[in-house]
Amino acid sequence: MAISAQDVKRLREATGVGMMDCKKALTEANGDFDAAIDLLRKKGQKVAANRADRDATEGVIATAATADGAAGVLVEVNSETDFVARNEEFVTFAQKIADLVLAERPADDAALRALDLDGQTVGDALTGMTGKIGEKIDVRRFAIVEAADGAQVVSYIHPGAKLGVLVEMAGADVAEAGRDVAMQAAAMNPVAATRADVPQDVQDKELEIGREQARAEGKPEQMLDQIAQGKLNRYFKDNVLVEQPFVKDSSVTVQKMLDAKGATLTRFVRFGLGG
Repeated sequence: MAISAQDVKRLREATGVGMMDCKKALTEANGDFDAAIDLLRKKGQKVAANRADRDATEGVIATAATADGAAGVLVEVNSETDFVARNEEFVTFAQKIADLVLAERPADDAALRALDLDGQTVGDALTGMTGKIGEKIDVRRFAIVEAADGAQVVSYIHPGAKLGVLVEMAGADVAEAGRDVAMQAAAMNPVAATRADVPQDVQDKELEIGREQARAEGKPEQMLDQIAQGKLNRYFKDNVLVEQPFVKDSSVTVQKMLDAKGATLTRFVRFGLGG
């Protein structure tokens, strides 16, 4: 049967697939619109299966936050090449997933993939994008931060969308202080917000390394613990967010900057592409 240009256009608008592929699918389906969609999905599933073992290490970090700052999310959506990651359609797709995560707050990856996105599951949408683009497209991870009473979530995406940060802040000047803290976290990659947040096994490891270094330097045995504690304090200053020198003014720590603004940092989440 003859396939009209209007039918092809309608299928194109519904699926986002190229005009020629839409026409071929409609022809194969004898003009049945729903059957043509199924054919296009099957094509995508085949491509996805063929590329399942490929490494998707490029992509973007997308963020979304509620207008009142009560919650924010980060999502890492991957592709195989940076060329695809810079494609407007891919970036828009990643943002749709971030918006969906914010709206639905899925508990885990399986719950995310089962959510509805434009009339299909996220899992099927990923398969369809893989078929359409010809590269493996996947959601690697996501994070949801919901602010406690009186706090707000501030989001930040570094230029290039390869790095994103969420911070939970309370107090005055939350928007400005939150952006400053988020940019600090993006630039300096701290391991924790405060020293209390550094896992005990990490602290124990740093202490043991400090003792062994001091012992190798011939320091007295009775001084090893004191020296190791000093090295651990140095580790905190280098790797704990509030103790780091503030990137905009290294004469003060992040904590002193926050104190001056009357703001308090509760926690942060940092996603670096592939990290």
